[in-house]
Amino acid sequence: MTIGDLLDPGAVALRAGAPGKRQALSLVADVASRVLGVDPDTTLDGLLEREAAGSTGVGDGVAIPHARIEGVDRVRAVVVRLDTPVIFDALDDKPVDLMVALFAPLDASAQHLRALARVARVLRQPEIRSALRQAKSADAIHVLLTHEAASTAA
Repeated sequence: MTIGDLLDPGAVALRAGAPGKRQALSLVADVASRVLGVDPDTTLDGLLEREAAGSTGVGDGVAIPHARIEGVDRVRAVVVRLDTPVIFDALDDKPVDLMVALFAPLDASAQHLRALARVARVLRQPEIRSALRQAKSADAIHVLLTHEAASTAA
């Protein structure tokens, strides 16, 4: 499994910013609604429920919010890059500007965990995080993630 398997070309959004974590997750839910055809309110509720169990801010300005939601046929990804980082209660207490969200079917435990591990492995690389932050377009981010994910596949 690579990020390219999870990420549709239209599932990347560059946003001016959000005033806080909830609004940033709402942006993610809106993109997921548009791309995956899921209900934005249900999606946001799933993301917030997961965040209540512990922050998905993994450090270095990155968050990997995730939820299992009805209406998703397989594990899928959405990427949102914020121009202004938001406080996200991340492990390192740094604000987040890169969010790679994962959405899985209600019964997709093994696939969901493999996808989380894959995304985390790719985003641990400083050169990839830097390239994502410098990318000029959503298409460039999509190409970068699908290319880097394929070249670093384990």
